[in-house]
Amino acid sequence: MSDDTLFARIKDEANRTDPYPLFAALRECPVSRQEDGTYVAASHAAISSLLHDPRVSSETLPPADRPKTGNSLADWLVKPVRDYITDTHRPFIFRDPPDHDTLRAAVMHQFTHQRVQAMRARSHQLVDEILDKLGDARTIDIVNDLAYPLPVTIICELLGVPPEDEEKFHGWATQLATALEPDNLQNDEARAENSRTFDVISEYMKGLIAQKRRDPQDDMLTGLAGKGADGAPRMGDFDLIATAILMLVAGHETTVNLITNGMLTLLRHPEELRRLREDPSRAPRVVEELLRYEPPVQFRTRTALCPIPHGDVTIPEGAPVVLMLAAGNRDPEVYAEPDRFDPDRTDNRHLGFGGSLHYCVGAPLARFEVEAALVALTRRLRNPRLIADPPPYRPGSALRGPKHLRLAIDGIDP
Repeated sequence: MSDDTLFARIKDEANRTDPYPLFAALRECPVSRQEDGTYVAASHAAISSLLHDPRVSSETLPPADRPKTGNSLADWLVKPVRDYITDTHRPFIFRDPPDHDTLRAAVMHQFTHQRVQAMRARSHQLVDEILDKLGDARTIDIVNDLAYPLPVTIICELLGVPPEDEEKFHGWATQLATALEPDNLQNDEARAENSRTFDVISEYMKGLIAQKRRDPQDDMLTGLAGKGADGAPRMGDFDLIATAILMLVAGHETTVNLITNGMLTLLRHPEELRRLREDPSRAPRVVEELLRYEPPVQFRTRTALCPIPHGDVTIPEGAPVVLMLAAGNRDPEVYAEPDRFDPDRTDNRHLGFGGSLHYCVGAPLARFEVEAALVALTRRLRNPRLIADPPPYRPGSALRGPKHLRLAIDGIDP
């Protein structure tokens, strides 16, 4: 095995079902140069160090370049303006301070304790409603039947998206999430499709923001579209649209993976499934261990702003950097028996939500949703069995999770 091809192999769909042996090989060198010039951090210590290093930039997206339409006016006048707006108003996970900090603070201001706690109760209610609708089913697809409907409903309710529009968001979120895959950033067809999707959802959000300003409601989009205590807008309209899109995608795709990875893991560890069924108070520790053991986000990309020495390796200025969070989460230097699923770990400093400035804004919300889903599934599904193991996986390597997780069941208890 050549060390400089390990990241390419991780991105290969053939290794989607079990990339962890490749992560272990990567950890042999905490920071390694890959054959394509990418530098991969794989140890817990190296990842943690680079997450907090101001010399590492989150501004990793290539310049916007919408496909030409064949219309001279649009291609020579409209396209450059739209590309410029996109480049200067990226979602804040792709921005560095001070812009990142300003936009993140505005979002955190809307994630009030009262609003988040209300979503905890709402998550349990929604999960039960979803399972009730399945009636006398003898099979269930955790992905389509629960893991997608739950988070999209929650994030749409938080933002204030009308219920009748929720269906539109599934395809939009799924498509835009592909922008986190490194190879798609260089794929003209994938970038063109993301540009089209971004423009469609931007137009939708523009109209919804105008509606919120005409008729304010008690939701996050209304709050973000309003003015701060000083009377100035909390953020400009272009940043507001990008932020709303980010919240939709981030609050949707990652939670889908965590719910699905979680149920798959419990079914592979029937004793832990039984313990959760008998004692739902174990849910928080189960979720924390899942964030370590099978995180929904496997890695994030960065760019070196200047040469960065790390051990025997120096990351050159401008080099792409990959923080292999899932590899760090199984580092034997930090975790005893790292490949064992153990919700009773006493020291679980996982990287499941990233870290430092870009620690996941919606982490409390994701925890509540996954707790609600796993508690209800273990309590209400009668004798659940995997129909296929391993299940089919979605193609993405950065956001890793099953495309479907079909179970045979003897029924659904009330």
